[in-house]
Amino acid sequence: MKKQNPVNKQQYAYQILRSRILDGTYSPGYRIVISQIAKELSLSAIPVREAIRQLEADGLIEYKQYSGAVVTPIDEQKYVETLSVLAVMEGYATALSSLAFPFERIAKLQDLNEAMKKALKEFDFVRFGQLNRTFHDQIYEYCQNQYLIENIRQTWSRLDSIRRMGSLFIPVRAKQSVQEHDQLISMLKNQRPFDEIERFAREHKMNMVKFFNHMKKQGTSIFHS
Repeated sequence: MKKQNPVNKQQYAYQILRSRILDGTYSPGYRIVISQIAKELSLSAIPVREAIRQLEADGLIEYKQYSGAVVTPIDEQKYVETLSVLAVMEGYATALSSLAFPFERIAKLQDLNEAMKKALKEFDFVRFGQLNRTFHDQIYEYCQNQYLIENIRQTWSRLDSIRRMGSLFIPVRAKQSVQEHDQLISMLKNQRPFDEIERFAREHKMNMVKFFNHMKKQGTSIFHS
């Protein structure tokens, strides 16, 4: 068997640690012990240490005095700011995509939304988040502005580093979201005007911000460890 080179070992450790942070296995504040991770992954400490530095650059890990490397706490203000910017970009990208979105792809969006409804019933919120990302990505496939799409994906990554895929408890908002998807699918199918689609897609994302602020005023956080 061919041995992994140091870069591959570093990326292996990086992918494992990153996935555990994003799916909530390592919750905010969790202490990363290099020797423990290295032993578990059958690696030396060097690639694990380099992977942690990479995760630090991603904003997923920070160093604290006396504690060492820990999973970065969730910044609620950054979450709202990032989601608000994403709403504007996604609204425009969805409207641009609508200009070239093929009728035969409507069925794919419907299937994805049905799968999201199933994930919601099973309380599988990680799966729900993955399907939601795929749903919107399928629409953006027909957006001709690649610079916009690149920035959307970079913002998605930033959002992941803030809120984690498994850290949102969102059954109420999730149910509303799939209903809004049904409306968006209908708008694409019926080739509604550009401005109407842009406004609806933007509000679809902003509804999460409104939901978050509403819950916060009630003293309930949508984030959990």
